[in-house]
Amino acid sequence: MSGFLGELIGTALLIVLGGGVCAGVSLKKSFAKDSGWIVITLGWGLAVAISVYAVGSISGAHLNPAVTLALAFKGSFPWSQVPEYIAAQMIGAMIGATIVYLHYLPHWKETEDPGTKLGVFATGPAIPNTFANLLSELIGTFILVFGILAIGSNKFADGLNPFIVGFLIVSIGLSLGGTTGYAINPARDLGPRIAHFLLPITGKGGSNWKYAWIPVVGPALGGSLAGLFYQIIFEGKHNSAIIYLGIVTVGILIVSYLTSKKSQSHSNNRKVVA
Repeated sequence: MSGFLGELIGTALLIVLGGGVCAGVSLKKSFAKDSGWIVITLGWGLAVAISVYAVGSISGAHLNPAVTLALAFKGSFPWSQVPEYIAAQMIGAMIGATIVYLHYLPHWKETEDPGTKLGVFATGPAIPNTFANLLSELIGTFILVFGILAIGSNKFADGLNPFIVGFLIVSIGLSLGGTTGYAINPARDLGPRIAHFLLPITGKGGSNWKYAWIPVVGPALGGSLAGLFYQIIFEGKHNSAIIYLGIVTVGILIVSYLTSKKSQSHSNNRKVVA
C-alpha cells in the first residue's frame, strides 16, 4: 500500500471515530447525547491512537498536515511528498466526515440547531476573537507536535507510542481545548467543513467560512515551529528557517491582533449607539 493511501485511510478512520463522538454527543435522540467534553476528548484521543496503530507501518501515520510540515521542516520527511500527504489527509477527512453523516442520517432531521450540526464537522470558538483563537490553535498544535517528536525519540515507549500520543490528545483537549474546540489539525477541520458545505444535511446553516482559516493557519504555524524548535534545541542542528517562519508568524499574529481590536471597537460603538 502506498503512503498516499495509508494517509487517506488513516485520516478517514480518525474522522469517523473522532467526528462520530462529536455526533453522538451533540445530535438529538442519540444515546450518547450530552455526554460532555470529557467524553469528546477521550473519544478523539482513542481515535488518534487507533488510527496511528492502523496505518503507522504504512505511511508513518502523520494524519495531520501540521505533523507533515513539521517533519519536512526538520528534515525528517521529503518536501516532494508533502503535497501528496496533505492531499491524502484532506480527502480522507472528507470521506470520514461523509461516513459520519451517513451513520447518523436520521438524527440530522431531529436536531434543529444549525450550529450544533456544524459542530459535528468543524470547530468554532467559544468566544470569537481572531487573535486569541489563532494563538490558541498555534499553542495547542505546537505542544502536540513537540510531544509527538519527544515521545517518538524515547525508546522505552516503543510499541506504546500511538497510545501515549492518544493521551497527549486528551491532555491538550482537557487543558487547552475549551477555547476553540482544539482542531490542532488543518485536515480535521477543513476536510469535514467542506463536507458539511457539500452534503445535503437537513436544516443546516452556513459553514462559517469566515473562521475557517484559523484552524488551518494556526496549526500549520504551530506544527512547523515545533518541528524547527525540536531540531534546534534537542538535536542541536541549526536551521535558518526558524527565523523566516518566526517573522511570518509574528506578522500574522500582529495583523490578527489589530483585526481583533478593530472588531471589538466596532462592537463597542454599536452597543453605545444602541
